[in-house]
Amino acid sequence: MELYLDTADVSAVKRLARILPLQGVTTNPSIVANSRTPLWDVLPALRDALGGEGRLFAQVLANNAARMVEEAVLLHERVPELVVKVPATAEGLAAIKALKGMGIPTLGTAVYGAAQGLLSALAGAQYVAPYVNRLDAQGGNGIATVRELQQLLTLHAPHAQVLAASFKTPRQALECLLAGCGAITLPVDVAEQFITAPAVQAAVEKFEHDWCGAFGALQL
Repeated sequence: MELYLDTADVSAVKRLARILPLQGVTTNPSIVANSRTPLWDVLPALRDALGGEGRLFAQVLANNAARMVEEAVLLHERVPELVVKVPATAEGLAAIKALKGMGIPTLGTAVYGAAQGLLSALAGAQYVAPYVNRLDAQGGNGIATVRELQQLLTLHAPHAQVLAASFKTPRQALECLLAGCGAITLPVDVAEQFITAPAVQAAVEKFEHDWCGAFGALQL
């Protein structure tokens, strides 16, 4: 299983990389824009926050296949081993096909349907990113879509894997993992919910209180 953070917050990546078994960081144009840090500055900073290792994802901005390919080549040249995110539109599928032939790894993003995700994988995408919570917000069923997509990739495009995205709760992420997802990317707030639980903290405090009451100091 691959675990990513979906953010451009360098300090948060550095903080959570010490705790979580992160494989890297995913970004998109909105995330980078909200960081107010230029892309060419934030990507190296994110890699540094990961300890100089880990996989980074960044997205093209163009709307036509030719320009998407140009931007993808630039990203690939400037940031070695980066995975280029390409929206799974008609033009995006054409770009993914071209980039596959060039040996540039891609992720089909903005996936709102299992068939759309399968097409991006068949075009050559290494990863496919269904938007779980956004599907739910539109009246769909994000987890059901992930489950269908996972089955389709297993049957017809085993080279690709689901990298589920767009979460509001830890439970959504767990449901994706139970559906067989090989990768998920979490917003910082959802990642932090996994490791901060009031009941756990209360239990630890009770252990400390009882130990100090018996032995006077919190040490073995």
